[in-house]
Amino acid sequence: MIERLQKLLSQRGVASRRQAEKLILDGRVTVNGMVAELGQQADANVDCICVDGAELGKPPRCVYILLHKPKGIVSTCRDPQGRKTVLDLLDTPLQSGSGIHPVGRLDVDSTGALLLTNDGQLTYQLTHPSHHLPKIYQVQVLGLPTEAVLQRWRTGIVIDDRQTLPAGVDIIKRLPNEQTLLRIRLTEGRNRQIRRVAKLLGHPVTALHRIKIGSLKLGNLPSGHYRLLTDGEVARLKSNVSFAQTVPR
Repeated sequence: MIERLQKLLSQRGVASRRQAEKLILDGRVTVNGMVAELGQQADANVDCICVDGAELGKPPRCVYILLHKPKGIVSTCRDPQGRKTVLDLLDTPLQSGSGIHPVGRLDVDSTGALLLTNDGQLTYQLTHPSHHLPKIYQVQVLGLPTEAVLQRWRTGIVIDDRQTLPAGVDIIKRLPNEQTLLRIRLTEGRNRQIRRVAKLLGHPVTALHRIKIGSLKLGNLPSGHYRLLTDGEVARLKSNVSFAQTVPR
């Protein structure tokens, strides 16, 4: 795939996008033996790309992983506070050098399905705000929400001066200690959206668990474990993204 050099270097973990631009401007990057220019495009599968004379090599094989994220693990590649990250749960060969990263996030107190990959194009498609890939959660909240409260949640609540998209919100069951288990279907992924909306409606979240991303189901995968996606699952996930882009909202 032909891409801008700075994007390509960033995806391969050589440097951040901004640092990659500086490498190019400093003349430290060559393409097929010629000093590269900022904005130049290249194909890592075809072109010989070097940084400081060291060849970048061919792109690694795309890897697609479904992880059952436990509580207390951060959904990043590294954490400045030294907390355990989702990459720490992978086997050593997958932890570095392959470009694997989480697609989106679950906050540190949330659990469930998390996709990791080194496919930059799929990551872009899955996380772009316009693509609206549905995700399903089981959410435990304080109190017993009325039908009127649930309907407000379904139609949308204003947070950060913007209304949330319509959501599917249904009661699974009433729980002891005045709590309720909900099934929530979202087609957007704003920061801590479920927790913020629930708090605004007077029913703070006590537990949040994601069970499905598009067509990808968590199933009975144990907490802290992961598995590689099948070719069929990858194909369906990519198909989900393409379909989500065409559905009118």
